[in-house]
Amino acid sequence: MREKLKLRLVSAIVAIVVALSMTFLGGWFFTAMMAAIVLLAQLEFFKLVRATGAAPAMRTTLVVSQILVVMQQVRPEWSGLTLTVSGTIICFYLLFKPKVATINDIATSILGLFYCAYLPSFWILVRAHVGGWQLVLLAFGCIWAADIGAYFMGKWLGKTQLSIISPKKTVEGSISGIAGSIAIAVLGASLLEWHSWPYSGMAIGSLIGITSLLGDLTESLMKRNAGVKDSGDLIPGHGGILDRGDSYVFTAPLVFYFVELLRL
Repeated sequence: MREKLKLRLVSAIVAIVVALSMTFLGGWFFTAMMAAIVLLAQLEFFKLVRATGAAPAMRTTLVVSQILVVMQQVRPEWSGLTLTVSGTIICFYLLFKPKVATINDIATSILGLFYCAYLPSFWILVRAHVGGWQLVLLAFGCIWAADIGAYFMGKWLGKTQLSIISPKKTVEGSISGIAGSIAIAVLGASLLEWHSWPYSGMAIGSLIGITSLLGDLTESLMKRNAGVKDSGDLIPGHGGILDRGDSYVFTAPLVFYFVELLRL
């Protein structure tokens, strides 16, 4: 048990160093790293959906997803257009491939584009267009606090199961994780001098804590459906990219629109 915890800790430190490096460097380095993460996440995702019997347009989705990620850097105002065109290309391929596609094939292909590429690509918009490295670091800090709080407090105080989807998650741990996210967000909002920072910090901290939890549960649902424990084995002690990145998926657009619409 101690060795497993040590392995998880070392892997977490490496992941944090990578995350901080790409955050501070920004620009095309940040975009290139996001493109690599999207690619690895999609490979794991398509492995999961193939285990359920689906035959998604994997290669087509991988290609258009990389174009979508790059477009978020060079033409962010074309975000919706790029997503629409990418989805159309995927459907076009499925319509004319030799074997007739099923609803499941189409649905998993589009989900691979939306869940693994479009939503995470909003981190590029957050870094380059609305908040810089400070906002990315704040959001990451909230997610890390939520994960750490939920993990350790869940082990210490957790008694009430949160969801059958993920039996080890508890209500007590989840509440602690959200509280940790709020604490970091309030501190960050103060340092960034946001308007009404106690309230804006509490708001975004709550949202990040909740959506990071929902992202975790969503990936757990997919793994449960595929009949696997982890999405991959790329990160020792943690599983795959999706296992570690699930909390960041829904959070990215939320952070972007929260700051953009409130003009913080």
